[in-house]
Amino acid sequence: MAIKVLIVDDSALMRGILSEVINSAPDLEVVGVAPDPIVARDLIKTLNPDVLTLDIEMPKMDGLDFLARLMRLRPMPVVMISSLTQRGSEATLQALELGAVDFVPKPRLDSRAGIEAYRVEICDKVRCAFGARPRVQRPAPDPLKPLLREPFAAIGSASGGLSERVLQERLVLIGASTGGTEAIKEVLCSMPEQMPGILLVQHMPEMFTASFAKRLDGLCRLRVKEAEHGERVVPGTAYLAPGHSHLSVRRVAGGYQCELAQSEPVNRHRPAVDVLFHSAASQVGANGVGVILTGMGKDGAQGLLAMRQAGAWTIGQDQESCVVYGMPREAAAIGALDEVGSLREVGQRVLSRLRMTEKRGIRV
Repeated sequence: MAIKVLIVDDSALMRGILSEVINSAPDLEVVGVAPDPIVARDLIKTLNPDVLTLDIEMPKMDGLDFLARLMRLRPMPVVMISSLTQRGSEATLQALELGAVDFVPKPRLDSRAGIEAYRVEICDKVRCAFGARPRVQRPAPDPLKPLLREPFAAIGSASGGLSERVLQERLVLIGASTGGTEAIKEVLCSMPEQMPGILLVQHMPEMFTASFAKRLDGLCRLRVKEAEHGERVVPGTAYLAPGHSHLSVRRVAGGYQCELAQSEPVNRHRPAVDVLFHSAASQVGANGVGVILTGMGKDGAQGLLAMRQAGAWTIGQDQESCVVYGMPREAAAIGALDEVGSLREVGQRVLSRLRMTEKRGIRV
């Protein structure tokens, strides 16, 4: 039976394009279209769709207001249709916080190749949303208090902090895709300020990574920024791969630095988690800590296995807490994980590993 999709968009042109694109897939069916949330509300009741595609800027009711009400009263998988603008990226991040599963930037209509790429992306994300766990909105984390307080509250203090050697030698590498914006936020907000450098890959376009890094920086004790080519990795800072480039790490005298490359996509992604993890396997070795979070597909699994084989410690998010249990499942299937934990446990397990290895006086 085909996945039933309801399209909500005030543009007749976009409703037509989305209908054509989605109906071209034999396992997907557009059962209705709505020009605004008021019409959509009634169609949801009568058509009972499996997945909703939702524009943000619409008449009568803003898409974010409608999404907030929907996730409170009738949670269901929602894919946002987002504009590639600063305002659009910030609104999309708000939508993901409210419970949307994923988003698709509005397509460029100036080439057949662009339409075909959009066709593949939107169909994949609708299928992924159908199998995802809709998230109920949760309060934003308190930027002054880590979500995980015990038994690691002393890590950021002068008396209980990690040594300078650990802060300089260790690196934490994190990869995520669908559902990853909220997962990464929760993990980073559980971290104290005194942490080794953290390198992050989240699948999203360039404009969105800039907004995402800025948003995280305002919520976490850690400093969060987009990675720049050739910059040194310093403790207490998380570096997010920009949407236009792969991020890798390189060992240099006295530490590590970020490397960016606009080479071909890997696993259909740029940035790709596998690029970061493979570089960590060769450049960081046993001093690495690898983390793979919620996401569609298999990106990161092979790289995480290479990290583990190089002596790094690795952890994957468990199925129950994933929005989409794809990437962590693939990593588990090939033996790339030392441990599995719920989202609220991941940060705690990473901190625990760093503390344990420091007490023993050995490397990760």
